[in-house]
Amino acid sequence: MNKQASALVTAADISRLAGVTRATVSNWRRRHPDFPASAGGTDTSPTYDLGAVRAWLSARGQLPEDTPADRLRTALRTHPGDGELALHLLPVVLAAARLDRREREALPELRDDALLRWVPSAADDEAQHIPGTEDAAYGPEAAGPLRALLQCVVTDGAEAATNVLAERLLEDTGGTGTYITPRPLADLMARLLTDSAGAFPASVLDPACGTGSLLGAAASVGAIALHGQDILAAQAAQAAVRLRLSAPEAAITVHTGDSLRSDAFKGLTADAVLCNPPYGVRDWGHNDLAYDQRWAYGVPPKGEPELAWVQHSLAHLAPGGRAVLLMPPAVAERTAGRRIRAQLVRDGALRAVVSLPQGAATPLHIGLHLWVLERPDPQAEAPGTVLLVDASAEAREFDWDALGDTVLSSWRPYLADRDGFTGTPGISAAIPITVLLDDAVDLTPARHVRTASWQTLRPALLARQASELYDQLRQGATDLVDLSADGDWPPADDRPRDWRTATVADLLRGGALSLLHTAPPGRRTRSGQPEPQPEAEPAARPVLTAADVFENQPASGTEADLPTGVALPLVQASDVLLTEILRVGRTAVSRVVEPGEAGCFLGSHLLLFRPDRRRLDPWFLAGFLAAEQNVTAAATGTSLVRVDPRRLRVPLLPLAEQQRYGAAFRRLYELRTTARRADRAAEEVTRLLGTGLTGGALLPDGHGSA
Repeated sequence: MNKQASALVTAADISRLAGVTRATVSNWRRRHPDFPASAGGTDTSPTYDLGAVRAWLSARGQLPEDTPADRLRTALRTHPGDGELALHLLPVVLAAARLDRREREALPELRDDALLRWVPSAADDEAQHIPGTEDAAYGPEAAGPLRALLQCVVTDGAEAATNVLAERLLEDTGGTGTYITPRPLADLMARLLTDSAGAFPASVLDPACGTGSLLGAAASVGAIALHGQDILAAQAAQAAVRLRLSAPEAAITVHTGDSLRSDAFKGLTADAVLCNPPYGVRDWGHNDLAYDQRWAYGVPPKGEPELAWVQHSLAHLAPGGRAVLLMPPAVAERTAGRRIRAQLVRDGALRAVVSLPQGAATPLHIGLHLWVLERPDPQAEAPGTVLLVDASAEAREFDWDALGDTVLSSWRPYLADRDGFTGTPGISAAIPITVLLDDAVDLTPARHVRTASWQTLRPALLARQASELYDQLRQGATDLVDLSADGDWPPADDRPRDWRTATVADLLRGGALSLLHTAPPGRRTRSGQPEPQPEAEPAARPVLTAADVFENQPASGTEADLPTGVALPLVQASDVLLTEILRVGRTAVSRVVEPGEAGCFLGSHLLLFRPDRRRLDPWFLAGFLAAEQNVTAAATGTSLVRVDPRRLRVPLLPLAEQQRYGAAFRRLYELRTTARRADRAAEEVTRLLGTGLTGGALLPDGHGSA
C-alpha cells in the first residue's frame, strides 16, 4: 500500500484509469476543490499521488474495476526507474508469448522466487534480438511488475502488454520529430511496392523504423526479411518485439543508431525500402557527411534532410528496386533542393509523387506526399514520364479505402503501361520529364495534374455528365425537404434524463449481444490462440468495408480487401455496425444492416454488434453506440484513434422505450444520408462545371454554341 500511495500519475494516466477523456480530467481539476492537489511535475504537466486519486475517484463512483493493463501501469509507476524497467520487460513479453496457453497461464501464479528464476533464462534468449535489452537484470523489486505484465499477456494478449510498456517508454524518450505511421497509410505504402505482376519484394529495409509499423505492413503482404534501424533505443526495441509478434516466420534484424551518420546496414542491398523519415530535423549531419558516397544525385543542403534520406534509401536498393517515402510537401518545391530533384527526375529515379489529404498522418495539418523511387537499372531505358497523383481532394470526406483506391487505380495501370497511361482528369497524369525540368523543378502534383487535365476535356461528355448530376441534385433536394419536415421532439424535464447504463462488456457477459470483427493478419484472441479459420470461400461473397458504412453504400469490397488466415464473419440482418477507427475531426458512424445486405463478409476496421432482439432494439443500440460523448470516452490512441467497444455504454431501458428511440435514430440516419447524397451531388456538379468552364469545354448558360 505504501508503494502504491507514493506512485505519481499524470492527467493522461488518470483519464485511462477512470475511462474518461483528458478534457474531463481537466474539468475535474477546475471544478472540484477536493480534487487531489499536485504532488510533483510542473505547472503545465503536474503529477498526482495515485492513492489520493484512486480514493477521490472511488468516492465519486468513477473508479472502474482494474483491468490487467491498469494494474501493469500502476506496477510500473510504483517501481523506481520504471522507464528502464519497461524496456527490460519487452523480452519477457516475447518469452511469454512463445509458450503454450497452459504454461503461460501458470506463470502469474508462481511465487516471487520461482518467477525471478524463470525470467533470466527465458528473457535472455529473446533479449539478444531486442536492442537495448541485452544486459537486463531483474531484482526482487521487479517481481510485482513482472507478475502484472504476465497477467496482462495472459488476459489481454502480448500486443496489449507491449502497448502499455510503449506508453511508459514514450513518456521517457519523447522523440521529437518522430511519428507513428498510421496502419492504413503503412498498408498503402507497402502496396505501392508490389510489381505489375502482383509480386512483393522479399527483403525490405526501413532506416527510420520507429516502432515497426511500416515493416509490419510489408510483412503482412509478403516480405520475409525485415531490416530496421532507429536512433531511439526504445523505438527500435519496440519494433523488434512487435515484428516478432506479428511476423514470427520472418527473418528480423533491428538495430539502434543514426542511419545517416552510422548506418548499421552498410553493404545491404534490399529489394525495397519503406521509410517515414524524421520530420523537421536540421541537425542531420550535413557537415560530417559532405563527401559521403551516397550522394549520387548531389550533396543535400542543410535545410533538405529529406533529400538525404531519399538518397540513403536509393543507395540500399538493388537496380530496379523500389522505395516509398513519406515526405513533407515542401520538399517538392523548395528552391534549395531543385538541383537534386532535377537529377532524380533526369536519371529516372523518381517514379511518382502522390499528394495526400490533411490528416493522413502526423503532422495532421499538413497534406504530406508519398515519393515512389526506383534505383535506375543501367541496362534499362530511362523512363520519359513521372506519375503525379493529386489525392488531396479526399480531405473533405477522408476515407482510407477511397484514398487507397484513388492512388492504386492510377499507380497500377501506370506501372503496367507507362507509355500508354492516360491518367484521370483532375487526379492523375503521367507528366513528361521535359515539362518537370524547368527552372523550379516543382513536383507538387496539383500544379501539373490540373493543368494536364484541361488538355483531355471532352465537351459533349462533360455536358451530359453535368445534366445527369443536376437530376441527382434535384432528386436529393426533394428527398431532403420531405425528411426535414418538423417533427415532434418534446423537451425532457428541467434536467436531462439520468439513465442507468451498462457497458458493452456487461452486455456481452449477460448474453444481450455478441461482438464480432475481422482481425488483421496475425491478430490473436485474448487466450493467445490464433483466430479460427474461415469456412467459406472469400471470392464467393462481397465485402462490406468501413468506407461502405461511412458512405451508406452497398458492399463494394472484394477478396483483395480481406486479410488471409483469420476468421471472416458474415453480416446478418439487424446487425449493428460501428466504424472502429475515428476520422480526424469526426466521430464514429453506425449503421443497421438491412435484410438485403445480409450474407456479406465483414471487412476490416468494423465492429459488428449482434443484439438479442428480445432484449435490445438494433436502431436504439446503433444510436447510443455512436453517440459522440460515448465514442470519445471509449477512444484509445493518439495518431491512430480506435474505439474500444467494450467501454461503450448503453442505457438500460424497456424494449418498448428502446423502440421509440430506435425509430428516432433511424429517422436521423435517413436525414443525414440524404443530406450527404445531395451535398455530394452539389459538390460534384459545381466541380465539373467549374472545370468545364475554365477549361474551355463548356459555355455559360444562355451563350450560343457558335
